[in-house]
Amino acid sequence: MALIPEDIIAVQREAELLHTDIDVKNALMRMSEIISNKLEGLNPLVLCVMNGGLVPTGWLLPLLHFPLQLDYLHVTRYHGNTRGRDLEWLARPGIPLHERTILLIDDVYDIGMTLSQVVDDCLKHGASSVYTAVLVKKIRMGAGIKPDFVGLEAPDRYLFGCGMDYKNYLRNLPEIYMLPTKYEKQDHEHV
Repeated sequence: MALIPEDIIAVQREAELLHTDIDVKNALMRMSEIISNKLEGLNPLVLCVMNGGLVPTGWLLPLLHFPLQLDYLHVTRYHGNTRGRDLEWLARPGIPLHERTILLIDDVYDIGMTLSQVVDDCLKHGASSVYTAVLVKKIRMGAGIKPDFVGLEAPDRYLFGCGMDYKNYLRNLPEIYMLPTKYEKQDHEHV
């Protein structure tokens, strides 16, 4: 039987709570109202950006009370690490994007590199428009596009919970936590 690594247990125990589950639920309600006002009647194709977007997408979809289609795409820059690298496509949407209004849902906007590349790819494959929704936007200037719909803001720290992971663990937590700074320093030394 595989045991949970000690550093995962320590990180969960020592993490700093940033947003409670109530904060997250309220943010999703606000987002759903804004998204509904913008996209209702446009026959949107919602694309969940795996893996991080799985939890926010699952929570947001039942709050959107208009017809839509759902698919996913899977890209990664982190590969289980705390520092990003080049974007790698693991799966593309199965539903054609041609002449569709797309809503991409992801967990966190960090510097916008992943989101920018995915939006460009959707447009390259014929999408008529692409909107982006993220549960959390970090407070800093990103290099890429800015998300259209944002639930919560966070400082420029490593986050986990609500779809965001720490070394492929802790995505399932209903709150958003900040990684203790001592672990950020350790992880950057080992990458």
